[in-house]
Amino acid sequence: MIAAPALLESWLAAQSKARVIAMTGLAGAVAALGHDPFGLPIFTVLGLGAVMCLFLATRAVKRAALIGWSFGLGWFATSLHWIVEPFLVDIARHGWMAPFALILMSGGLALLWSGAFAISHRFRTGPIQAILLLCAVWTGVEALRGVLFSGFPWALIGHVLIDTPYLHTAAYIGALGLTMTLLLTVALLVLALFYKRLALIPAVLLSALPFFLIPPDLTIAPDRPIVRLIQPNAPQHQKWDPDYIPIFYHRQLEYTRAVPAVDLVVWPETAIPYTLNRAGGLITQISDAATTAGVILGAQRADGPRYYNSLAVVGPSGGVSAVYDKHHLVPFGEYIPLAHIFANIGFLGDAARATGGYSAGPGPEVLDIGPLGTALPLICYEGVFPRNLRTAERPDWLLLITNDAWFGTVSGPYQHLAQARLRAVEQGLPMVRVANTGISAMIDPQGRILDSIPLGEAGYRDVALPAPLSPTFYAKTGDGPILLLLIFVCLTLVTARIRSAIDGPAPQA
Repeated sequence: MIAAPALLESWLAAQSKARVIAMTGLAGAVAALGHDPFGLPIFTVLGLGAVMCLFLATRAVKRAALIGWSFGLGWFATSLHWIVEPFLVDIARHGWMAPFALILMSGGLALLWSGAFAISHRFRTGPIQAILLLCAVWTGVEALRGVLFSGFPWALIGHVLIDTPYLHTAAYIGALGLTMTLLLTVALLVLALFYKRLALIPAVLLSALPFFLIPPDLTIAPDRPIVRLIQPNAPQHQKWDPDYIPIFYHRQLEYTRAVPAVDLVVWPETAIPYTLNRAGGLITQISDAATTAGVILGAQRADGPRYYNSLAVVGPSGGVSAVYDKHHLVPFGEYIPLAHIFANIGFLGDAARATGGYSAGPGPEVLDIGPLGTALPLICYEGVFPRNLRTAERPDWLLLITNDAWFGTVSGPYQHLAQARLRAVEQGLPMVRVANTGISAMIDPQGRILDSIPLGEAGYRDVALPAPLSPTFYAKTGDGPILLLLIFVCLTLVTARIRSAIDGPAPQA
């Protein structure tokens, strides 16, 4: 160990808790600038490097936990600040909740990172073992974040690599693998700087990973079907206003009727003002406007006392040939956990149609879209979960309809689009993404945007649907290999720590 870590250790021990929270919180906020719309992953590297140095210089488990929590607080408060936007749609009723939502969400998620830092410090021996254990445990809690309390894998550390050459490596390792790769690369750089110069070699090799895994050449055949993406641009505060509903509906109808004819027209989430059960006249009108093309649209659906956030496939004859009900709902947005308790205090989700909100559909399913093959439908929030794309039958393409008007205009829609690109790469499948206010896009199996409609703009685009690639390694295995590797690394490093504690220090010569 050289002098710099020892000096940092002494300096850190003299700092108050408030100062540690401020410093590491700032480091977390800087690190979060790697996410869209900033797209500055170099700041993520710097922020992660800084917090790893502080972790290595920390003497106590409690101080390590505090560093992990405050770094997470800065990270999540910066990257998830769009979470306040839904509360500002009706600011008079819900605006007071916005700061509490951001603070509680950021502070709650940061507890997982706090636990990762505490566990890693508790079982540390030397700096090399400690920082490698931190990378493994930290990646593990990011995996846990994707499933705990229905999951929230938004703003993963690895997401900052989506707009870099690392994107295509997700076909092998997924978002969790990107997270582990980034953490390990930064950790090796820290080790090379202060402890082991040879750590620079694997750091360079990891940095060059995208150049070892070259994606296949991809061209779009001229005979591919043409899909029309419809974006009405209905702001959330006007979307259900009776004065504006006809404007947005007829705008979509006009775009559907435009020439030349296409093979499929896609409208966004909840695109029509009536439940699917009562929209027979509208469905006929939409089908007539599409002439020979099929139409896919989002609509609410009633089934007795239950309501569903649904997607309907309308054939050229005007009949609804298939319906998909969203199964992965947003807690406190589309359904209310323990609804009877919250109903008693007057707190219901923004999108709730009944006391308990929407009902969940049976799960992922592949739909037959006729001449366009089969599609796996996803509605909004479902697109951020890789596990929602795992079905027994592999589709020919992915279909995501969404209403990102809830996410504001600064960061949320851009981050949601980035995750859609990641899903396409992971599965090696093209994605049709249609959003109410944007960003609507045709995404190829390598995550490239072939054409798009910008955020906050009404319009449509006619784009050829790319062919799927062969199933990727990640599509076949999911996160299984990465999770097994994490378990192996953690067990190995923790066992070494326990043996060291039992054996005691080596005898001196």
